[in-house]
Amino acid sequence: MTRLKIALMGCAGALALSAAPALAQEVGACLITKTDTNPFFVKMKEGATAKAQELGINLKSYAGRIDGDSESQVAAIETCIADGAKGILLTPSDTKGIVPSVQKARDAGILVIALDTPLDPIDAADGTFATDNFLAGELIGQWAQAKMGDAAADARIAMLNLGVSQPSVDVLRAQGFLQGFGVDLGDPNRWGDETDPRIVGHDVTDGNEEGGRRAMESLLAQDPMINLVYTINEPAAAGAYEALRSIGRESDVLIVSIDGGCPGVQNVKEGVIGATSQQYPLQMAALGVEAIAAFAKDGTRPATTEGKDFTDTGVALVTDQPVEGVESIDSARGAELCWG
Repeated sequence: MTRLKIALMGCAGALALSAAPALAQEVGACLITKTDTNPFFVKMKEGATAKAQELGINLKSYAGRIDGDSESQVAAIETCIADGAKGILLTPSDTKGIVPSVQKARDAGILVIALDTPLDPIDAADGTFATDNFLAGELIGQWAQAKMGDAAADARIAMLNLGVSQPSVDVLRAQGFLQGFGVDLGDPNRWGDETDPRIVGHDVTDGNEEGGRRAMESLLAQDPMINLVYTINEPAAAGAYEALRSIGRESDVLIVSIDGGCPGVQNVKEGVIGATSQQYPLQMAALGVEAIAAFAKDGTRPATTEGKDFTDTGVALVTDQPVEGVESIDSARGAELCWG
């Protein structure tokens, strides 16, 4: 599971991707993201827009007001159905609650593809293009365990998750990290029921810097000796770092994260984040638009990566402190591949 996986261009054979622009002129598609401010979703929109222009697809974009705003996403799906869209690309905030709306779209003949965050169940969508989020978490967990060495046995871990609804991406990343660090999991489909005494607690961040700061302060109040911080993404990691800096502990606490955006990679370079798992949102979105074009052309539906129930768009560990047994790239290479 430590094998480096980077899929920047390709996923050959996963999709029938040819769709002549002339045949796609009347094809409408929708991109619905969790927010339109997170750099990850900004890059996703950029990738989808560029590919839609290339293929002559009319793409409309929608987003929630904040991460977790499922109501806005439901409304966007209704709009896409009314507009006669041929396909919807969706990063769901509520991976279970939005399934009935997704099914309504599919019943209307619309291809629905989940990007980044699988629906629950995953086959509620026609396809999923995503990072292997469990592997992304596992890589930073393995790195942290190796980096701490013998001290890992006495770690004091703060878990800064996404939201109380525990969307699939939230669970997969957290559970992957814990398994990578050697923590026995409880129910693999949720976080928070682990019994390992090294875990100080879980809190939620809404995936933003203010949430990360707030959650870090809350967990530090429970245990001021926290020395390892897992964060759902790099904005949350930046907030956690600020909370630690406010009490003079920014240099003796290890922070790990997931995303691989340019600000996050810069934070790896500056030592704010010890390691992050980099994913590739532009690739996800471009492949999604190509899948809609193929579906519009002849009804072709996306295939999954061999051995998985989704199309894997790649992940790589970024750190300037490599450890034996966990393959990684440095921040210089990460900066070449980053987004945002």
